[in-house]
Amino acid sequence: MRLTKIFRSKSQITISQITNHKLIKMENLLSIFVKSIFIDNMVFAFFFGMCSYLAVSKTVKTSMGLGLAVIFVLVVTVPINYLLNEYVLQPGALAWISPDLADVDLNFLSFIIFIAVIASIVQLVEMVVEKFAPALYSSLGIFLPLIAVNCAILGGSLFMQERAGTVYTNIWEAIAFALGSGIGWWLAIIGIAAIREKLAYSHIPAPLKGLGITFIVTGLMGMAFMIFMGIQL
Repeated sequence: MRLTKIFRSKSQITISQITNHKLIKMENLLSIFVKSIFIDNMVFAFFFGMCSYLAVSKTVKTSMGLGLAVIFVLVVTVPINYLLNEYVLQPGALAWISPDLADVDLNFLSFIIFIAVIASIVQLVEMVVEKFAPALYSSLGIFLPLIAVNCAILGGSLFMQERAGTVYTNIWEAIAFALGSGIGWWLAIIGIAAIREKLAYSHIPAPLKGLGITFIVTGLMGMAFMIFMGIQL
């Protein structure tokens, strides 16, 4: 009877520890996700992806399509590049192949490999969009293949590499960061597109029409997002 009570007590402690660990892990993932959307927003905090942000944000429909494409590319490429960084690129990453390769450092290949992965995924996205959404493909024009050199996409992988082992300790955290960053960029371009559609019916001074008023509105949106910087996650 006594042994049964001890066993139950230990089982309860173990289950409690596992539950607490899972809660902490989920809290950490949620923190990374929310922070990458609002606090470390790709557009308003780092000014990444501004070319397509300004050029494609004339209508909400087009911005929606490009934003979803950016989310998809980020969610796919950042985890892939995380694994490549962990098991191929960083110093000592090749030790799993052979102890003789423990001193090999391939960090100097990061840019080339990251861009190659991004270009491959973007090519796949371009073929899918062209086949299943030709109208969206035509409206996006050159900016769809240019996602391959969108600094928001490459910036996501480089941020992941810089923070790997400290902020992001596993692939799930890298995925949370990628998804949050993509949604943050999508929110930014959808927001500016909705405002620009309304501005088309407004009386704007001639010198400010087009990109002039867009830059001003972007600055105001960036100031609005600064309110989130005081939040500790």
